[in-house]
Amino acid sequence: MAVPATRTRLTARTLLLGDRIDTAGLERSDLVSTTPLAFRTGAAGYAVLFRYGVAVLVGLSPVEEDELVRALGPRLAGQYETIEDESTTVEIAPDQDDQVVPGGPVAIRALTPPRILVIADVLAKNAALARDEREVGTVLEVMEPFAAALARTGRTPSGRRQMLRTIGQALQVQHRLAGRVEIEDKPDILWDQPEFERLWLRLADEYELKERATSLARKLEVIDDTARAITDIIDTQRSVRLEATIVLLIVVEVLVTFYELFVRGSH
Repeated sequence: MAVPATRTRLTARTLLLGDRIDTAGLERSDLVSTTPLAFRTGAAGYAVLFRYGVAVLVGLSPVEEDELVRALGPRLAGQYETIEDESTTVEIAPDQDDQVVPGGPVAIRALTPPRILVIADVLAKNAALARDEREVGTVLEVMEPFAAALARTGRTPSGRRQMLRTIGQALQVQHRLAGRVEIEDKPDILWDQPEFERLWLRLADEYELKERATSLARKLEVIDDTARAITDIIDTQRSVRLEATIVLLIVVEVLVTFYELFVRGSH
């Protein structure tokens, strides 16, 4: 009678630490990847660091996690006061193929670096997407009163500075999506080991990365169009006021000229 393979469960913690992690110069003898930076750490764990401010820690104890986070402090740009984290269960099941149970653990045949990189890639993108979704939601909440006031009164509300800050937030999210996070791009490890692409696709489907990125892009387009429309209206109004001021000054100058010609001339 065959003895069933022993299954082991580990915790993968995804930490949103800041806007950016500077991974340059972190040369270690236990590196397993440079893009993203991944290395073995702790008793039998892994750490994967992404430049857009996310760290994925697999199989580390709470003490080991705290030590690593403290060590990363000087390398964080835009460090968050409160670290956002999410835990995912990874089950090592030697007797079955890699699979993702909806709402359940991520089951893998063995804890190997390629599998760690694939899992970490999806978990990090999920955390980055969640951050951007919250920021876009905040931007939409700020812009809604502007649009509502415009529809109700036909006039643009005051608060141009607040509108510019809102546009800046939207541009930051667009920059992250387009330049740093690259949600829909596959991890580099799949170019060398395409046999793990199925695992990546299953994870990406479980976390709905493509659908959420598409939805986020549409919301950003709405924000961009609304912001442009409102700022154009504000600029037009300012131009009209400036032109009216210039015309008034010209009229005053003409009146003064007539005064000097006729009133003073008569004396």
